[in-house]
Parts: sequence; C-alpha cells; structure tokens
Amino acid sequence: MNGKGDEAGVKPAELVRTEAAALEALAARLEGPMAADFDRAVDLVVRCGENNGRVVVTGMGKSGIIAQKIAATLSSTGSAALFLHPAEAVHGDLGVLMAGDVVIALSASGETEEILRLLATLKRKGDGLVSFCCNLNSTLALASDVALDCGVEREACGLNLAPTASTTTMLALGDALAIAVSLRKGFKAEDFAELHPGGKLGKRLAKVRDLMHAGEDVPVVAPTTPMTDVIYEMSSKKLGMTTVQEDGHLRGVISDGDLRRLLEREGGAALSRTAGEAMNAHPRTIASSELAAKALAILEERKITSLIVVDAEERVEGVVHLHDLWGVEMI
Repeated sequence: MNGKGDEAGVKPAELVRTEAAALEALAARLEGPMAADFDRAVDLVVRCGENNGRVVVTGMGKSGIIAQKIAATLSSTGSAALFLHPAEAVHGDLGVLMAGDVVIALSASGETEEILRLLATLKRKGDGLVSFCCNLNSTLALASDVALDCGVEREACGLNLAPTASTTTMLALGDALAIAVSLRKGFKAEDFAELHPGGKLGKRLAKVRDLMHAGEDVPVVAPTTPMTDVIYEMSSKKLGMTTVQEDGHLRGVISDGDLRRLLEREGGAALSRTAGEAMNAHPRTIASSELAAKALAILEERKITSLIVVDAEERVEGVVHLHDLWGVEMI
C-alpha cells in the first residue's frame, strides 16, 4: 500500500472517514434520542459501585476485545470492573457474577449465541444489564435494562462485513460511559495516581510524600551543632544538605553550596561556626500532599536540588531531592 490506495483501489483515507462518520453519528445520538438511555446506563454503573458491586463486561470475537478494553478503562477510572468471556462463562466462569453486579454486553448483531445463553443467569443474578448493539430490535437489546445503539451506516471494510466502524463506535461509547461515571463519582487526579503508581504517568501524579526521604534518612542537626559534625551529617546522608531543626521544627537548611560559600569567605575559620550561624534561615518548603510535579517545578525555578517537606506547624516530615523526581513531568 502506498498511502493513496492499494491495487484494488481501496483508499485508506476513505476507510478512516467511514469510521469518523460513524463516530459523528454516535455523537449525534448521544446528544439526542440516546441521551436519556446513556444517563440511565451511567446511573446503573454508579449505583453498582455505591453498593460494592462490579461491572462485568462481556463480548465475543472483536467485540470481546473491545469489551476487555472497556473493562480496563472502567477499572483505571475508579470503577471495579472485569472481563467475562461468554464462551468460558457457560463452562463455569459465570460463577464470578455476584448479586449487585452490572453487566455490559457487547454484540453488534445482538444475537451472539454465546451471550444469549447467558441471558437468563445475567438477568437473575445481576443488578442490571446494559447492551451495546447495532440492532435495537435484537434479542439482546430487548432483554436489556438499557440498550445503547452502536449502529453504523456501513462497516469500513470494503465488503461491509468485518467489524470495523461498529467496534470503533463500541470503543468510543465505552470510553464515554467510563468517563461519565468517573465524573459522576468525583474521581480526581489524586485517585488516578493511586491506581497508576508505576511508570512515567504514576510519577507525574505522585504526591511528594510518595517520593520523599523520611525518618532516619533525613539529615538533621541542631542550631548549636559545630560545623565539623554538620559536614559529617551531610556526607553520611548523601543528599547534599542538612536540615537544622529544634524540637522537630525547621529552623533552616545548610546545603553544599552554603558550605562552599562559607569556606570561600572565611576559610578555615568557617569550621568554628555552628549550624545556626551558617544556615539559610528561609529555605523553600513544600507540603507532603502536593504533587511531585509541583516540587519539580519549584526546584527548576529556584535552581536548587532539595525541598524540605513540612506540615502546617513547620515540623519536618521529610526531604524531596531532585534525583527523586527524575521522570516526573513538570506541571
């Protein structure tokens, strides 16, 4: 394929436009005749979560693959969800379905045999059945508490057979449902971070408390500590600085830079100083509840390497270092 079309005259851009047209038609239905049904589906899923139920998403073939993605999106946006393979369900996996669960069933025809076999049990055990169908007069749609129309004028497939535009609309509708539910629940960035602790995304949404050095790892000296002991503490904790504390409250900070400038000014006499005499009494601080991205922004702006983490009463809770924030995107 050369980007303009293959030997059979298929134009990739037209295939994409076919799917785009299907999405535009879906959007129009969501703003019009399907709006009330969509809201009912959202209500079912939200109520399910409030009652400690789960969302069980099922589908066969290509629809099953889309169902797995929808279940994953629901889970990552705060709704307990799982995928149930309908063929495996009739051989024992149906046991995962519990009272209070809501089922979302995907079938373009609405006549998928493996799903129809489950209907009686789904209706008896579940707390609601939502279907994504292209035929609202199908057996599955008519048996559902809410049937959402995924119908398309035609598939993007040149033979109008392979599930393409229809699975695209199912995917988009599943995303819309998951996000609408999360918004209804008041799902926040902090909640998203807790569900995505790994990788770059997890670090970007991590809180300062998740990355800071705490407890015995925090370098600390008293205002009366002699400089020789200050240097030892800074060296042993390997953060290039030390907090100066009194009864757990922050009084100041001494960094490698502060120490270097003191030695340049006073030479060997600097070693006769105390921590209280050499410290920066107005260091930058941050709360442990702030996003790590904000900490990185402050460090970059101030061209410093550490921030002291304090509570509302200026008690030291930890230290967050620039190295701890590698991989975090600035806000």
